Amino acid sequence: MNKYTLRYDIGAGITNAIIVLPQGVAFAMIAGLPPIYGLYTAIIPPIIAALYGSSWHLISGPTTSISLVFFAALSQFAHPGTDHFIALAFVMTFLAGLIQFAMGLARMGNLVNFVSNSVVVGFTAGAALLIATSQLKNILGIMPPQNATFYHEWEYFINHINQTNFYVLGIAIATLISAISLKLLSRKIRWLPNLLLAMIIGSLIAYYFANGVDGVKLVGKLSATLPQFQVLDLSMANIKNLFPQAFAVALLGLIQAISISRAVASKSQQQLDVNQEFIGNGLSNIVGSMFSCYASSGSFTRTGINYEAGAKTPMSAIFAATSLALILLFIAPFTAFLPIAAMGGIILLVAYNLVDFKQIKQISKSSKKELGVLVVTFLSTLFLHLEFAIYIGILLSLILYLQSSAKPRIVNVAPMVKNNIRQFRNSELNDLDECPQLKILRIDGSMFFAAIEHVRKKLEEINQSGVHHILIIATGINIIDISGAELLINFSDKLKKSGGCLYLCTLNKTVRDFLAQGEYDKKFGRQNIFVNKETAIPKIYQRLKQSICDDCQVKIFIECNQ
Repeated sequence: MNKYTLRYDIGAGITNAIIVLPQGVAFAMIAGLPPIYGLYTAIIPPIIAALYGSSWHLISGPTTSISLVFFAALSQFAHPGTDHFIALAFVMTFLAGLIQFAMGLARMGNLVNFVSNSVVVGFTAGAALLIATSQLKNILGIMPPQNATFYHEWEYFINHINQTNFYVLGIAIATLISAISLKLLSRKIRWLPNLLLAMIIGSLIAYYFANGVDGVKLVGKLSATLPQFQVLDLSMANIKNLFPQAFAVALLGLIQAISISRAVASKSQQQLDVNQEFIGNGLSNIVGSMFSCYASSGSFTRTGINYEAGAKTPMSAIFAATSLALILLFIAPFTAFLPIAAMGGIILLVAYNLVDFKQIKQISKSSKKELGVLVVTFLSTLFLHLEFAIYIGILLSLILYLQSSAKPRIVNVAPMVKNNIRQFRNSELNDLDECPQLKILRIDGSMFFAAIEHVRKKLEEINQSGVHHILIIATGINIIDISGAELLINFSDKLKKSGGCLYLCTLNKTVRDFLAQGEYDKKFGRQNIFVNKETAIPKIYQRLKQSICDDCQVKIFIECNQ
């Protein structure tokens, strides 16, 4: 940090503090918590995450999807907004942070790579629809039964639409239109706080046109105090009840934080330490839970604005948190005039922005399997508990990964001469002749237990066709396990009984070392393992039946004509 970076970090921090003010209030309401806790979550966790994480630009804080998971998970045990609900929120935050911290220490950062982007897009889209649904009561002034499901809420609103409070609806629509208009205007005026200004407009409309009207409820005055240390209720009953939900929150938070960090790091040319990000996120939630904060993660909006505003170091996140703390001390009394309907309009816009229509369109064009994962995750989010939706999406992603890994690409290869140089190419794509005695294959994928059956069937097919000499080009085999090594040995023995043999060439160091350590290369026959194709072909050619070679019409090898 120096004078140059300090100037940019302070500017980015102040901009972020203004942006997060309405977001913090809105997200806390989504989570079923009093608005003040959303602001507390935007103060403490960003400081800890900045100090212990690795990203230069990531800013942690309350997020929409995690807020919704909190509301759904804790509503099973307590009524939203009550003291018991709030106490459980801090316990679940602590447990989620502990899980994240432990995963970071265990160097489990690469686990995030196994979660398909389709899961995140589908879950986020489902969460957006749930968030919008949860705000219909604040926008229409119609109160559905407590703990109604997604389907029953919509059924209730449709059946009672004639009870709409048009004062409440007018405030919400006016706030929403103001936010959208100001967002369009912000393209000309950079960093225009459209959500904050829209909330002010909604408050003024409510004050002058609906002041005292029955049904127009206000957020109420926030406490002009900073978060204070508190002791958590870490009873065994709370830990047992909340641990499954906390695990889902931890996983979702890490997926969000890492995906955002990587996206920004690719632009800033930063080398990201994923495990350190796990630790930073975990500590931010552990410490935050002791200072009246609920679970936080990387914020899409705030991180993007932080980068665009020119932030150079993690100090920008610290300046954002301290600026928000100072703002909170001065603006807290004015929230007494903020109508809940205006917040509903703001949250509707937030929910809409969560849906990544561009990604959904791209996935639908690219892969039916990934689209299936997206749709299942989306529907699970709407009709099942949110933590189960995350698990189902991840499980489907792993199944797709295992299916693709279990069927490595096996390509028939043959030589072709270009510029007097022998090159080996895909024989089917290039319409190349193949040797009637020697089949050359290239395997692109791992040779592990799940892929053995697929490889074995291909080798059996070649053997049954009458070709008993098979050369495997192992350039694309990155990993081999015991099952893979035993398959090579057993099938080599089988080919030898038919007068042929199995050969390997161009093994990478990992595969070569594995075969040597287990002495599989000795059982396979080291004389049948070659450094490259150029040394393999002449040796194998000498083992072919000369009588067949004499009558052969294709003569594809250089050795055939010598």
